[in-house]
Amino acid sequence: MVLGAAAALALGCMAASAVAQTAADAAGRAKPGAAFAGDADGAFQSPFSFGEPDGEKMYRRVCAGCHMPDGKGAKGAGFYPALAGNENVASGDYVVYVVVKGMHGMPGVGRMMTDAQVADVVNYVRTSFGNKYRDKVTAAQVSAVR
Repeated sequence: MVLGAAAALALGCMAASAVAQTAADAAGRAKPGAAFAGDADGAFQSPFSFGEPDGEKMYRRVCAGCHMPDGKGAKGAGFYPALAGNENVASGDYVVYVVVKGMHGMPGVGRMMTDAQVADVVNYVRTSFGNKYRDKVTAAQVSAVR
C-alpha cells in the first residue's frame, strides 16, 4: 500500500512536470534540444525555463510540493525535511549543494535551473519561514558547485 502510494506520488510529480514543460514550450520559453552546457561566457544554461529568477516563485513551483508551502516539510510516503528552523539552512553552500546535486531521496532539481535561479531560490529559503540568514548566495557560487 505504501509502495503504491509512493509510486502514485512519483507519477503525479512527473506528470505535473511534463504539463509545466509543455506549457513552457507552448509559451515559447523553452529551448528544445538545448544541452546542459555553458553559453558563450561559460554560464550554465538550463534547457528548461521557469521564467526569470524569482526565489518565491521557484520555491512554489519546484520545492513546495514536497517541503510544503510553509516550509515545514512533510511525512507520509516519504520524508521531506522542514526548511523552517532547519540549522542546515544556515550554510548557503550546503543548500546550494543539495539543490544542485540532490541528497538522500531528493533529486538535484537545480540541474533544471540556471545558476541565478538556484541562487534566488536558495536565498528565498534562507530568508523565509522564520529563517533570517541575510548573506546572499551568488550565481558564481552555484556555478562552482556544478
